Amino acid sequence: MLMIENETKYTVDTLLLEKIASFLSKKDVECVFVNSQDMRELNLSSRGIDKTTDVLSFPLEDLPHTPLGSIVINLELANSTAQELNHALDDECALLFIHGILHLLGFDHECDNGEMRAKEEELIERFSLPKSLICRNE
Repeated sequence: MLMIENETKYTVDTLLLEKIASFLSKKDVECVFVNSQDMRELNLSSRGIDKTTDVLSFPLEDLPHTPLGSIVINLELANSTAQELNHALDDECALLFIHGILHLLGFDHECDNGEMRAKEEELIERFSLPKSLICRNE
C-alpha cells in the first residue's frame, strides 16, 4: 500500500506510483510531496547538505509488518524539470519515485557497478517513462 502526503499546491496522479510500489515490494511505502524550501531543510537536517534536491529516501529497518520506508519528492523541482524536459509532472514523479524506492530496496548508484541504473532502466521501460535520472547526468 502506498501512503501519500501532499504538502504542496501541486496535484499528482498517484495511480502509477501505486503500481510501481506494488510491483517492487509487498511492504507499505510512504511518499511525501514537499516544496523546495522544506526539501532544503530536510536535506540539511538529514544529510548535512544545505541545498534542495529532487528526491530523498529514508529506509526503515526490515522487520515484519514494518513499512519499507519513506520517499520525499520535491514537487516544485519536479515540476520545473518536467517543464524543462517537456514531459508530464506525473511522469517526473514516477521517475523520482522509482529512484527513491530503489534506494529503499538497497540499491545505491554511487557505489554499485551499474545495478541500480540497469534496474531503473528496466522499470522505465516497463512503465513507459522518459529517460532516467541517472542517464540524464551522463
